[in-house]
Amino acid sequence: MKIQADHGDEAVLEALGARLAAMRVGRNLTQAQLAQEAGVSKRTVERLESGAGGTQLSAFIRICRLLGVQERLELLLPEPAPSPLAQLKLKGRTRKRASGTATGIAEPAPHGERWSWKT
Repeated sequence: MKIQADHGDEAVLEALGARLAAMRVGRNLTQAQLAQEAGVSKRTVERLESGAGGTQLSAFIRICRLLGVQERLELLLPEPAPSPLAQLKLKGRTRKRASGTATGIAEPAPHGERWSWKT
């Protein structure tokens, strides 16, 4: 199953669990062997493979590391790149904090004025 934005949490967790199970079987490891090598319990491996949401993220990372797919987590949540305009403003420096105002969001109406749609 391809993971898509409209899938619920349970469906995504089940798909990830099925993928982990397939990788484990492809490397000819039992759940017990994988658990022992990853330093987690066999029950944790069972939960991850079944898509149970109550497992710790650190266990997931350990198993991904052992299966040799930890680098692929970069694809899951890539580091955001600044926009070209932001790069020009920063002039090679790294942004340190948020400004507190988001672009594209309307400013609140001054005190005492009613809000209305602008046409």
